[in-house]
Amino acid sequence: MNVDEFVRDTLHEQAGEQQPLAPGFADRVLAVRRRRRTRRLAGVAAAVAIAVAVPLVDSRWSEVLPASVVGPEGGGVMAHPDQSPPRDMIAAGRTALAAYYTLKTVKHGADRAVATRTYWLLNPKTRTYERTTKWSWVAVAPGLRTAAVLEQGLPARRIGLLDLASGQIKRWISVDHPVASLSFSRDGTKIVATAYGGNPDEQYKIEGVPDWQPDARAADRNGFLVIDVASGSSSWAKVGGDGTDLNSRQDFAFSRDDRFVWSGADTPSGYQYFDRQGNEVEAPLGEGQVNWFVAAGLSPDGKRAAGDFAGERMKTSSWILDPRTGQHVTEVHGQQLLAWADDNALIAWDMGGKGGEFHNRLVLVTIGSDKVVPLSGFRGGNAAAAGRWTPVFADR
Repeated sequence: MNVDEFVRDTLHEQAGEQQPLAPGFADRVLAVRRRRRTRRLAGVAAAVAIAVAVPLVDSRWSEVLPASVVGPEGGGVMAHPDQSPPRDMIAAGRTALAAYYTLKTVKHGADRAVATRTYWLLNPKTRTYERTTKWSWVAVAPGLRTAAVLEQGLPARRIGLLDLASGQIKRWISVDHPVASLSFSRDGTKIVATAYGGNPDEQYKIEGVPDWQPDARAADRNGFLVIDVASGSSSWAKVGGDGTDLNSRQDFAFSRDDRFVWSGADTPSGYQYFDRQGNEVEAPLGEGQVNWFVAAGLSPDGKRAAGDFAGERMKTSSWILDPRTGQHVTEVHGQQLLAWADDNALIAWDMGGKGGEFHNRLVLVTIGSDKVVPLSGFRGGNAAAAGRWTPVFADR
């Protein structure tokens, strides 16, 4: 295996270790292989020096706004490069950091544990992130006013609709099948909830192995519900899997046009698409070439797709693809592409300094430009370090 292949393989596994960034996947990158212990990136030099004299992307975004101001859609950048984890709102263009979470392994036996999330949710009134331990899963709807939440102790039999400004549940939606993940449609009117027979965050210990291992057999994913947010009505689709061909957490999300749902899968393409009845279908036009492990996916206009690690012209960069063919179009700065700010700019993780691949921060990058705008401070440590935060994005 050459260096490029090793780097790409490692980034694939790193994406699988993160919960779906949800998109639409706020937490929402879906793994297609069993998790293996994270390997360090080999052959990646210290990060490219970030050269930016003024924190502007281009003339479309004329200013970087303070945390007390929400810019118009597509018109403002809210950056806090001195904050990690962030305390004040971060946003760029159409996309905001709607929440973030940290993971902690909580033991409940000598050889059993649960990977437990602590969330910080954006309060749209104060423009600050507020800590909560109430919820095991949070998906934020477009508009940043409402979140769909699950209580601790997965899988859950009800879904809460949370008012982000007040922190109060507006109402509960009961479900016939216990669920452990949620993802909104692009228009915010529907939720796809992934059903499990057990807790997909369950972990176990293997004698002689220091790290806790995800338990795919305990999860037993068995299908999905599509829920109408306004009425609370839902439809059920059974999608099998006895745990032998699934990752421990193999969540569903909506396709770009909201007609279908998809998940990562142990298939040659790395994903599967299903209609609302659970029948497997062909990938919608433009989505078949999108890398399943790259959270950003298609650009808002559908003309570009975010690709995986490149590192050719730039030391830390990612590919931009033609979604019709999967061919490389160009490179753009960024270690991992997370969300589109508009049709030409993306939010990404990128390295800096001499801290290695885990010493990274949120940045705004633009296709065709070498400017990199820091949005957050750096995360430190390694992939398993306590307090490392994972972003959840939503349209604002």
